Amino acid sequence: MMRHQNTTIKDVARSLGVSVATVSRAMRDSYDVSQETREKVLRMASKLNYKPNVNAQGLASNQTYNIGIILPFITNYYFSTVITGIQEVAWSKGYNIILYVTDDSEERESSILENLSLSRLDGLLACISSHSRSCEYFQKIIDQGTPVVFFDRIPAMIKASKVMQDDSNGAFEAAEHLIHNGYKRISHISGPIGFALTENRANGYRDALKKHNLPIREEWIIHSGFSQIHGEQDVFKLLQCEQKPDAIFAVNDRKAVGAILALKKMKIKIGKEMGVIGFTNDPVCSIISPQLSTIAEPAFEIGTKSAELLIQHITKKNFPANEIVLPGKLIARESTVR
Repeated sequence: MMRHQNTTIKDVARSLGVSVATVSRAMRDSYDVSQETREKVLRMASKLNYKPNVNAQGLASNQTYNIGIILPFITNYYFSTVITGIQEVAWSKGYNIILYVTDDSEERESSILENLSLSRLDGLLACISSHSRSCEYFQKIIDQGTPVVFFDRIPAMIKASKVMQDDSNGAFEAAEHLIHNGYKRISHISGPIGFALTENRANGYRDALKKHNLPIREEWIIHSGFSQIHGEQDVFKLLQCEQKPDAIFAVNDRKAVGAILALKKMKIKIGKEMGVIGFTNDPVCSIISPQLSTIAEPAFEIGTKSAELLIQHITKKNFPANEIVLPGKLIARESTVR
């Protein structure tokens, strides 16, 4: 009986009756190995508990098998789910991940990028900070030959691979859901100006109102940060308008939760007097009372697609920039019931 410890690539090849070269190419997801052969190799490697010697592979191919991830937070549900997706793909391909957390600070992001040791990384996954001015740093990294894939919050000015949810259509669905539920004066508490995610969700909101011939009042569109406290502050501004809205579409769930808390302080009945919908499908949506309607983002899939795309850039020469847009899903709950 074959021992499962210290299994070599030769053991995997012998068990399948194929060459060591075929197993090696299958492990690297080489273009000249069929999907069927690759799956057989991976199944046998798993059965025999074969673990690739990453250090030896790295020396042979001049790779570190390290992937860097730059992102604003790790405690946030959305980003922790994205990381889980990234790690699943990275682990299956023999890559380690190294996290760089910006705390949503453009200064910290710039400092991380300026001092990044590119010799330690084969590639970089990046979700930029709210007020990022780091395009020149990212462009410099790309120009130096390190592959970069952006996800979720992306810079519009850089030509690179990008993975994101369909912000515009998701926002359209959120606003139209409010309209279908009888709300006619719909406001939008948005993110920072000049941010692709912010602009796309605001555009989707505007498109829905235009389609249904409802007024778009600029005083009902408030730009600020992405946090819960920003959501609370935005609602207090909305309630100072001469004509008050009867519904709120928030750029994300954290701001929507802030909106609900502010409305409760003002003794305004959520749903009946003021509808509220968010964007993400954070677990807090089903905990807060009333439960929050939202657009569910495909966070795990964004993580897996981003990692798969980056590894393709790392392993294939002249792999073209790709843009992947994934759909969200409307989840209706109590906060939009009149």
